[in-house]
Amino acid sequence: MHALELDSLTKRFGDKVAVDGLSLALAPGAFLGLLGRNGAGKSTTLKMVTGLLKPTSGSIRVLGLNLEADPLAVKRQIGAMPEDMALLDMLTGPQYLRFVGRMYGMPDALIDGRRDELFDKLDLSAPPKQLIADYSFGMKKKVALCAALIHGPRVVFLDEPFEGIDPVTSRTIKDILHSLQQSGVTLVLTSHILEVVERLCPLIAILDEGRLKGFGPLEDLRRGGESLEQLFVNLVGGTQKGSLSWL
Repeated sequence: MHALELDSLTKRFGDKVAVDGLSLALAPGAFLGLLGRNGAGKSTTLKMVTGLLKPTSGSIRVLGLNLEADPLAVKRQIGAMPEDMALLDMLTGPQYLRFVGRMYGMPDALIDGRRDELFDKLDLSAPPKQLIADYSFGMKKKVALCAALIHGPRVVFLDEPFEGIDPVTSRTIKDILHSLQQSGVTLVLTSHILEVVERLCPLIAILDEGRLKGFGPLEDLRRGGESLEQLFVNLVGGTQKGSLSWL
């Protein structure tokens, strides 16, 4: 059974095709780096596989469950950290995680224990009454990551998890993700930081204009031994010389 299976997944917004016939399958415990230029369809894909957007056509299966037919069963098994984070800003961090945990039917004692462990790992501290609205951008990213993981999901989708994160916390997050993968959790990560993806993700998918341009183990894709950056540029093209006429 695949952890994630996309079959001809397509999303149109009027005349624009954001995702065009995307098909791929991930085994349990896979760690996929989903790459593409701005507007390539990465975030749209993640919104579809997490149930935030309805596909125009195609199908999504998570752990053998059809997302359209059984959305609640799928959502119980997944964790998601969207790029815009979508937090409840008028709650404190602990209140928000208590809300998220209860949505998954977790008892308060379990929620609070996991929250404390996550906060400790991520060095996330704030005055007890400080609202999320007043958190720094990096603190909000940490809270969003906590919310994605607190219920123990089997498939996790992370949209730009390292954006705005300091180097120490970034290393901690990488360690957490490696531990999740080793325990059999399937991970899908998007990032524009190719060096991070190259170090973290043994499996790569590259989108361009909604179409899959390359998919497979990184070592198989870069047959010539080139860097992930060069492989990416070779597949999607569109590079321009970096000089400026007035400099």
